[in-house]
Amino acid sequence: MGHREDLLEGAKRCLLEKGFLRTTARDVVKASGTNLASIGYHYGSKDALLAQAYVSLIEGVGETMAAGPGWGAGGETTAPSGSLERFRDVWASVIRSVPESRAIWLLSFELIFQGERMSEVRRLLGEAQQEGRSGLVSMFTGIPERELDKETVDTEGRFYQTLLNGLMVQWLFDPESATDADELTEGLRRVIAGAEQARKEAAEPAGKS
Repeated sequence: MGHREDLLEGAKRCLLEKGFLRTTARDVVKASGTNLASIGYHYGSKDALLAQAYVSLIEGVGETMAAGPGWGAGGETTAPSGSLERFRDVWASVIRSVPESRAIWLLSFELIFQGERMSEVRRLLGEAQQEGRSGLVSMFTGIPERELDKETVDTEGRFYQTLLNGLMVQWLFDPESATDADELTEGLRRVIAGAEQARKEAAEPAGKS
């Protein structure tokens, strides 16, 4: 590997061991076997390097999610797109990945609560969230990311991202009481049923009993 790749791998190790705030440029240099000048040359700043390292870690989590029962060899659930079965399969896979990805999710929440002290990292990761939303939509729909339109990513993607963040809070805080895939899917089924019932009632002629 060249210095750029060495720095990225070193930064990833430092993040998992120390987090954002405690990782210094010298920590990254020591972990990567490079030098301080390489950070500026390849990434511009330590914070930009840490942001890229975090994005790389999160991408690895996404690959871990797409595995396990109900998923094909190509990393895709075999349940039909748009079905409750697919919804459940994706969340079950997300939950299975929690033990392995716990340290990475803790990094996410460190950023949420300490982000004001890492403004450059916060800005760069805010820009990266769009890509994360498109990846989630692709998992749930089976549509390749390159074929997704902006409106879908900005609506469905935000919906899935909000559910994901809330679910991770539960599983990091208290796994024993956290929502599982079956409970989440049953909740959605009831919401759909309620919306369908409301639609039918609204479509009935006035005064019809």
